[in-house]
Amino acid sequence: MNDKKRKILVTSALPYANGPIHLGHMVEYLQTDIWVRFQKLNGNDCKYVCASDAHGTPIMLKARELGITPEDLTQKISADFICDFSEFGVEFDNYYTTHSIENEELVSEIFSNLQKSDEIYTKKIEQSYDEKEGMFLPDRFVRGTCPRCKTEDQPGDACEICGTTNTPETLINPISVLSKTTPTKRKSEHYFFRLSAHKKRIQEWMRSATLDKNITSKLNEWFDAGLNDWDISRDEPYFGFKIPGTKNKYFYVWLDAPIGYMASFKNLCNKDKSIDFNEYWNADSTTELYHFIGKDIMYFHMLFWPAVLKGAGFRAPSSIFAHGFLTVNGKKMSKSRGTFIKARTYLDNLNPEYLRYYYAAKLGSSIEDLDLNLEDFAARVNSDLVGKLINIASRCAGFINKEFQNKLSSSLPDLDLFSKFSDSSDEISQYFESREYSKAIRKIMLLADLANRYIDTNKPWVLIKDEENKIKVQEICTQGLNMFRSLIIYLSPVNPMIAKKSKEFFNEKNWQWSDASTPLLNKELAKFSPLLTRVDHKQVNSLIDKSNDI
Repeated sequence: MNDKKRKILVTSALPYANGPIHLGHMVEYLQTDIWVRFQKLNGNDCKYVCASDAHGTPIMLKARELGITPEDLTQKISADFICDFSEFGVEFDNYYTTHSIENEELVSEIFSNLQKSDEIYTKKIEQSYDEKEGMFLPDRFVRGTCPRCKTEDQPGDACEICGTTNTPETLINPISVLSKTTPTKRKSEHYFFRLSAHKKRIQEWMRSATLDKNITSKLNEWFDAGLNDWDISRDEPYFGFKIPGTKNKYFYVWLDAPIGYMASFKNLCNKDKSIDFNEYWNADSTTELYHFIGKDIMYFHMLFWPAVLKGAGFRAPSSIFAHGFLTVNGKKMSKSRGTFIKARTYLDNLNPEYLRYYYAAKLGSSIEDLDLNLEDFAARVNSDLVGKLINIASRCAGFINKEFQNKLSSSLPDLDLFSKFSDSSDEISQYFESREYSKAIRKIMLLADLANRYIDTNKPWVLIKDEENKIKVQEICTQGLNMFRSLIIYLSPVNPMIAKKSKEFFNEKNWQWSDASTPLLNKELAKFSPLLTRVDHKQVNSLIDKSNDI
């Protein structure tokens, strides 16, 4: 890795504050958290910010249904988000909300900059209107048949099957989600961003961002179809920020939501004066900026967002990393099958380290979907994480604790073997850097096989019976524990809670990535205690049963 310390700002897509986090969401936050932890372990200055997406008609309507204010609703749900993320080991440097002063100021500044550079214009448009409810309908509140792929029951903004950007007007047989009636048409003046003028600018950004080829292919499809200017305003009633100088117009949630990345970071800068907001967001910034998102929101993040930033005089992202959807047992999450699993339901039944490991073992850098097969989940965690990796420490620690006063030997008996672990540092590092976590896990488990083979061959449990072999046993177990330590350091971005317990066992406070290449010798250890228990199938069954109760 490059020895120069990098300055990196990382975000995950903002969770929408009108419902609980589920295991599909967790693919993204765990993928991001692993990458951020890896960067910090390498000594890079990496900041991870996020926020609750707290605006829009769905939140307004949900709050109305519950008889509370939208602010109260989003605050309560955000508190639940923070609790769930924390228990899963997702470690933000700042978690905030889009309903903030910082966000309102930044949205107004960006809007003003876009107006000055003639990126904004107004025109009257005909919109879907629900006569029964007495309100204009957001695109997603109109559903119908996609005009391109002919899939029924698709939202009026983008088809969930083929990805085509639609409008309620282009849908076949549109219906209001609120009243189940056919919407009428009414005219209203709206503000538009000139996305169509940014084709060349976006394509230049795409080349510099070195996007995944599948993403580039999808973006080119959209270019070929033609970029439409973007309606960035909404009529009242609406929960959001009012557009300056208007009486009843609000910024569309999809304008202020990504600006929420900037607002959360600004909030962090306000709390930590050593961080310079402009250093990260100015047009000439040399820092790195990465967004982790799901493939369903690529259009907003890879077309609108870079164009808005550049048009307003800010920097564009260094790159954007998109991932696929989560399926459970090969199918979409389903409440009837008990596979629509909330994060809280999982946490109430199973150790979060299991899921962190399983997701990492299956995640690559592509936008392919990830399947949570619950039988495979239990088998892989038990055989790999517990049976192979944790077992190395279990097999060696007892001898060091009981026979050698908790003390490691002053040398390793097989330096060539240890070098195979230390020499793997760059390869595993590259896998993490490029988000090829499954390849990193595969390499780590191959090394764990080597360690277990070494212990099997040398049989310390046999040698310890002969007093003359005691020193040899100490050296063998020191070798085994050092191999385990290297592997746990490599795995610590994936399993931080296991790594924390392991550090305590080794009596170490902090680890750097490079520590995996240096053996720990002549060191007094703490008393070993089990680092992780096996997945109990009863817990998995309980998880499914509880999810059935939703």
